[in-house]
Amino acid sequence: MLETARFAAMMTRSADLKRRIGNELADTVVQVVDVCETSLRGGGKLMFCGNGGSAADSQHLATEMLIRLRPKTERQSIAALALTLDAAALTGCGNDYGYDRVFERPLRGLGRRGDVLFGITTSGRSVNVIRALEAARDMEISTIGLLGGTGEPASSQCDLALVVPDTETARVQECHIALGHAVLELLEDRLIARPYR
Repeated sequence: MLETARFAAMMTRSADLKRRIGNELADTVVQVVDVCETSLRGGGKLMFCGNGGSAADSQHLATEMLIRLRPKTERQSIAALALTLDAAALTGCGNDYGYDRVFERPLRGLGRRGDVLFGITTSGRSVNVIRALEAARDMEISTIGLLGGTGEPASSQCDLALVVPDTETARVQECHIALGHAVLELLEDRLIARPYR
């Protein structure tokens, strides 16, 4: 009985958080979609970075754009990549420059002015994500945060921040993927309605 009650509490907390961010972050989500659309129509790309589960979310979201988001929706491939994909680059950078630079270093080689970087950190404190966001701003790359807790200090390096107001990693991650899917679905609708290339 105790486990069933705990399970129900987990689902309720997750649903309550999603309802809250649905009310509080709607305008910011639309602004994020605007930034992404402008970038793609200008020849830019979407990039994602994060650690652990957020690395998996980075790969998940990039793949939704590069390959397919919705199975019944046909459209062209959309330029997106996860800075977490290359094990040789990650380990090489970690070995040669330190783990704090594992996203910054490839971003400086692959990123271009007008691109968009999504920095994903459930605590808002991941140093390597913050360094990538700082580098992106130096390079005139738009910075979007998928963050948790208060969002700080990462939030200060973001042009737009989608902050899930909770500190439990699992609940924040559940909201991050919901937010990511919402942004990409709205973006995909726009790109299908008015193809960009």
